[in-house]
Amino acid sequence: MHRIRTLVVGTALVLASATTPAAAESNGGVRVMPLGDSITHGTQIPGGYRIGLWQSFVNGRYRVDFVGNQFNGPAALWDHDHQGHPGWRIDQIDANIVIWVRATNPRSVLLHIGTNDVIQNFNLGGAPGRLSTLIDRITATAPGADVFVATIIPLSNAGWQNAARTFNAAIPGIVQSKVNQGKRVRLVNMHTALTTADLIDGVHPNANGYNKMAATWFNALRSVPGSIGNPTRAAS
Repeated sequence: MHRIRTLVVGTALVLASATTPAAAESNGGVRVMPLGDSITHGTQIPGGYRIGLWQSFVNGRYRVDFVGNQFNGPAALWDHDHQGHPGWRIDQIDANIVIWVRATNPRSVLLHIGTNDVIQNFNLGGAPGRLSTLIDRITATAPGADVFVATIIPLSNAGWQNAARTFNAAIPGIVQSKVNQGKRVRLVNMHTALTTADLIDGVHPNANGYNKMAATWFNALRSVPGSIGNPTRAAS
């Protein structure tokens, strides 16, 4: 039975403290790692897209185990584990990813990263290369995992949005290069799933925006056999 933990809300775009369980929650399902920054963490709305995604799993009778060493969200989420780090860039995720993947052995990885590279104006020309390196490190550590790589969601600031579009434009080619190498990497077009009207503060989604992200992730996962297993049969 899952345990309900104290909720700690992080602040936007800074590394927040979190309540970490002594042992990760698990229902023995297919292991899925939500990976990224504050948008994965659920800044402004704790749990973020993971709330709606979890409900889609439940409604579809998929047995899924979220994995990661971070922990937050409401009681309705049930499985609060994730690997979302507010304020983190691609390079910071990359510096830790091997340890995280080895510790959790995910079957699927949901990667949405790059927003803080844009907001912090951190060597934007090198961001696609850093993303490519991160993907390679994930696939080398967990070659049997499906890695779902999302374009980053829109941003309200015009300069940030232009930089996000430039970064996003490189992602399909990166993903295709991995596919050509025989790696299990999938593109998820998250940028067009939301509009700036779906943002609560110009950066993070509101509840409707997170629900759109959840639906986009769920559809992507269902399109790849085995990524979240098969639905269980309804009780007779």
